[in-house]
Amino acid sequence: MNKIYNIAIIGGGPGGIASAVESAILGIKEVILFEKGEGHSTTIRKFYKDKKRVDKDYKGQKVELNGNIYFCDGTKESTLDLFDKIIKENGLEVHFNTEVESIKKEGDLFTIQTTNNEITKAKFIVISIGKMGQPNKPTYPLPFSLKKVINFNANTTTDGEKILVVGGGNSAVEYACVLSQTNPITLNYRRTEFSRINETNQENLNACLTSQKITPKFGIDIQKIEDENGKPKVYFTDGSEEVFDRIIYAIGGIAPIDFLKKCNLDLNEDGTPIVDDKHQSSVDGIYIAGDILFKNGGSIAAALNHGFHSIQSIQEKLTKF
Repeated sequence: MNKIYNIAIIGGGPGGIASAVESAILGIKEVILFEKGEGHSTTIRKFYKDKKRVDKDYKGQKVELNGNIYFCDGTKESTLDLFDKIIKENGLEVHFNTEVESIKKEGDLFTIQTTNNEITKAKFIVISIGKMGQPNKPTYPLPFSLKKVINFNANTTTDGEKILVVGGGNSAVEYACVLSQTNPITLNYRRTEFSRINETNQENLNACLTSQKITPKFGIDIQKIEDENGKPKVYFTDGSEEVFDRIIYAIGGIAPIDFLKKCNLDLNEDGTPIVDDKHQSSVDGIYIAGDILFKNGGSIAAALNHGFHSIQSIQEKLTKF
């Protein structure tokens, strides 16, 4: 995509949809929305039971709607229907099945890179990813007794640990390359070539392989994992087996806190983004909407308000851009 968008919205839930709709109502052109799921409101579709009651005042928290979306009490189905209608009526540019890998600020613009290495540039960003978003997990069972040493990010590693990193995307390669400076690392990918990583990560990986800082286990899958005296013992499809101190899976589905850190946002001790009264984060031009602003989850109505106030602030800045 060569065009420069005024606003790029990450996440197709209530906060993201509200941001897109409020942009359309204010006449802001060139707005794009990315959603990694097959449709909007993935959290509602996946985690709400059919016919579940959906209240405007979530857990009794009364929220006065400030924006242009009328939302009232209903059910899972009526809520999804409402957002279906809103998207169609406003002609929003939505890219489903598109997961954003990273956001970097370069001068006055943001560069958004997706997991399939597509690049988009925008003047402003609204992040409205769900707190319930979870990393993908393998199909084989993981021993519950090893939950502290089988991870889906690199936040709890210790220098010197023998670590197996599993995955074939940018996150897996980044984990492996960084950790290889302080740890013995094995990188496992079920395919023989890394077709989804960017050029920088490919260069770093090649350098680490050449210097033998990373032991490759490519074109090989994992059959099962067992607990051996508190450590994961891994059985591979090539017939080999090995014991590690820790396993890190990076096989898709970026966890919210990892993504936020990757965007260089300041977080409090709960992992919640720090924002000002207009919902702008510590990075100028990046706004936050939705339940990732709450420690214990927020309401749909609050997310709609976040979108409204974020776009109001962005409109003011666009006139001076």
